[in-house]
Amino acid sequence: MSRFIINRRKFLTIAGVAASAIPLSGCDALDGLLSSQSPVRNFLASANSLTYRAHRALIGADTLAPEFAASEIRQGQRPNGSTDPTDADYLALKDTAFAGYRLAVGGLVEKPVSFSLDELRNMPARTQITRHDCVEGWSCIAKWTGVPLSRVLDEAKVKPEARFVVFHCYDTMNLGLSGAVPYYESIDLIDARHPQTILAYGNNDKPLPVANGAPLRVRIERQLGYKMAKYIKGIELVSTLAPFGSGKGGFWEDLGYEWYGGI
Repeated sequence: MSRFIINRRKFLTIAGVAASAIPLSGCDALDGLLSSQSPVRNFLASANSLTYRAHRALIGADTLAPEFAASEIRQGQRPNGSTDPTDADYLALKDTAFAGYRLAVGGLVEKPVSFSLDELRNMPARTQITRHDCVEGWSCIAKWTGVPLSRVLDEAKVKPEARFVVFHCYDTMNLGLSGAVPYYESIDLIDARHPQTILAYGNNDKPLPVANGAPLRVRIERQLGYKMAKYIKGIELVSTLAPFGSGKGGFWEDLGYEWYGGI
């Protein structure tokens, strides 16, 4: 199993480097990577299906990712990707220390709800010390505190036809000539209800820093770091991912990454 994980991470790293070069190289590179004829896209699609089915077959729905002792935290959580959104709505919230923030939960639910940061903090919390594995090849152990996503979903009463949770975020990503694209990510309901999947508002016993996704980010401990959306604005329950972005399930997935980043 370890060889499988290492080889898979190596391939994802290569794919990640290719995707990260897109803003510098313009539309031709973007079109080539996203083309249905692209060998990178086709390989990722087949690997994604294999990985998803293998993980679901070999790992139980509630099997936990490794957790660590506080003594193993060597540094602050390394910021990566978008670290300081400039969207007007986000900046307004940031200026008030997120006092006006509300997390909206809607879509295929019986009771659309929204929560302030204080309301989320007053829900039963979970704290876990876990390792963040980045597609770029680095790892970082940190302590995360937040409300289990399952608790929030239960408050909204998810409808039976819902299959996925989509995270809508405050930050937009600039793709050069292709313009700004709203950041989003998604997971299935199995990972959404996993005991370690939390909406984190705390990091290493302090409020979550802006560089790490304040006011709220998701932790999906059995997947790679790019799946853990930051700056979450809202959550939507859906039956299909087709209407969002290019229909692949996330910002990076639309650029060729795998939808299922299990490790």
